[in-house]
Amino acid sequence: MHAVDQENVSATRTITAPVETVFAVLADPTTHPAIDGTGWVKEPVDRARLTEVGQIFRMDMYHPGAERGDYQVANEVHVLEPPRAIGWYTGHDPEGDGHLEFGGWFWRYDLAPSGPAEAEVTLTYDWSAAPRSIREYLRFPPFDPDHLANSLHHLAELADAR
Repeated sequence: MHAVDQENVSATRTITAPVETVFAVLADPTTHPAIDGTGWVKEPVDRARLTEVGQIFRMDMYHPGAERGDYQVANEVHVLEPPRAIGWYTGHDPEGDGHLEFGGWFWRYDLAPSGPAEAEVTLTYDWSAAPRSIREYLRFPPFDPDHLANSLHHLAELADAR
């Protein structure tokens, strides 16, 4: 199931794994390339588990529409409520000097137990805070909304394997 609003898109899936297991997969940046449904996330630069709000973790990315194809994003954890919610803003370091800029969009996973070994997971991509200057050159969402359902499918496979 997925829903598209004017400034966000979400998908929900029941995963046959305890919420703690699903949260553990999400808090591990090394699993993010396997979770991604677009194929854009290539490799984590920062491999430490996500443990606190404000933590930065970078990912090497690839998109054929990007200037050179390869690029890097810096994500800042803004929600961390184990095992119920995790989310991050996506940004970059435009000058390469360590000063991060965020575009006004974020990813968020909300988890709720739906049985002793099941979790209902909602993945939301929200661009409501993206300024007009970014909206002039970036189309939101920058992917087909089915991407979120694909990501939840991949997350279910990873959680089931644990």
